[in-house]
Amino acid sequence: MAAVVASQGRHGRRTVWRLGVWIVAAILFAVLPSVFRSGAALTTMSLMGIMIVFALSYNMLLGQTGMLSFGHAVYYGLGGFLAVHAMNLVIGDKLPAPAIVVPLVGAVAGLLAGIVFGSVSTRRGGTAFAMISLGIGELVASSALILRSFFGGEEGITTNRAKLLRLFDWNFGPQIQVYYLIAGWCLVCMMAMYALSRTPFGRMCNAVRDNPERAEFIGYNAGAVRFIAFCLAGGFAGIAGGLAAINFEIMNSVAVGAAQSGSVLLMTYIGGTGSFVGPVLGAMLITFLQVMLSDATDAWQLYFGLLFIAMVVFAPAGIAGILMKHAPLWRARVLHRVVPAYLLAAVPCLLGLAGVSLIIEMTYRLTVKANEGSAFRFLYQPVDAKSAVPWIVGLLFVAGGFWLFRRARPRVADALDEALAVARRKGWA
Repeated sequence: MAAVVASQGRHGRRTVWRLGVWIVAAILFAVLPSVFRSGAALTTMSLMGIMIVFALSYNMLLGQTGMLSFGHAVYYGLGGFLAVHAMNLVIGDKLPAPAIVVPLVGAVAGLLAGIVFGSVSTRRGGTAFAMISLGIGELVASSALILRSFFGGEEGITTNRAKLLRLFDWNFGPQIQVYYLIAGWCLVCMMAMYALSRTPFGRMCNAVRDNPERAEFIGYNAGAVRFIAFCLAGGFAGIAGGLAAINFEIMNSVAVGAAQSGSVLLMTYIGGTGSFVGPVLGAMLITFLQVMLSDATDAWQLYFGLLFIAMVVFAPAGIAGILMKHAPLWRARVLHRVVPAYLLAAVPCLLGLAGVSLIIEMTYRLTVKANEGSAFRFLYQPVDAKSAVPWIVGLLFVAGGFWLFRRARPRVADALDEALAVARRKGWA
């Protein structure tokens, strides 16, 4: 009896803790515009909200069900295009529909597309599914340039969200109003996808991911589980597309292209597919870097590629995996023991990163931007790419950073092992 009461108490505490997390998230969404008031910050946060929904929908495939898709942008883009057409129809016929319901149109479009394409692609798993998803993605992307009446060709389809029905005197013209609309939908979608992952169906998705043969042996149809998960993921991706249509007021062929599918894969994997919060962190980080790096350098996509390679090699569990590894240290209050070692290793990492960036920027200057001359500024310092000195400095930074990191790495490992040993003795690891 005492064990049952203790178990119920732990379950109650976990329920209160989870509810508290969502309350904190709602408060955070509400107060962020008061902290970051600039127009650029509001635009970036709005884009983050869209990408969080998109990345979490992709993680329903990759992280939850083990389906690697190379064409998830199809459902995001189709949801966005149908949302734009619905907005134009509402505006043209003067129908009483506010902007807040537009993402539902994207959800229906993504769900229907998931049913159509999922009925074919989810019959197989693994590599076969990945190749089918790639083929479907290329099929829709090429159709976007052919079916101009629906996709609008290269120019795309435009709309005007401010002409929709006003809601509580909001016409969603100002970016702050759009931000709150996106934040509300983002919070609702996050809660829905998290709740779905805790249901028996979510557990069956995990079983199909880990061992589809055993799942079928106990009586479950792995293909049916993959199909349902695929359709639901398409529906949530369509909501993200509908939010993007409201935010940008335009949808073009890029939304269904391979670059968009690669971007959501990058967000999800870098954030970490092993936990629910991973894609959220990945979407926020990659969106922020896209906005910041695209202003700083034209070679920003190359940096994303290098970041992806680095995460695959050194941190395959993603950012969330790194945080989860250090969670016992935080609970045991021994995290401070590894901070000096991490700071020691951060110095050569930054040194090597500066060297790699300098070499990349000089190479880009001499090749792609050769007509603009060889002189440019790197970290506020004048650099001439045709001079031998910056090349030598860049190579020395890379070699020195690598050598110093190799020297610091054993100290990091020892400090982490000692801190984990203390956490184990305290019962936290």
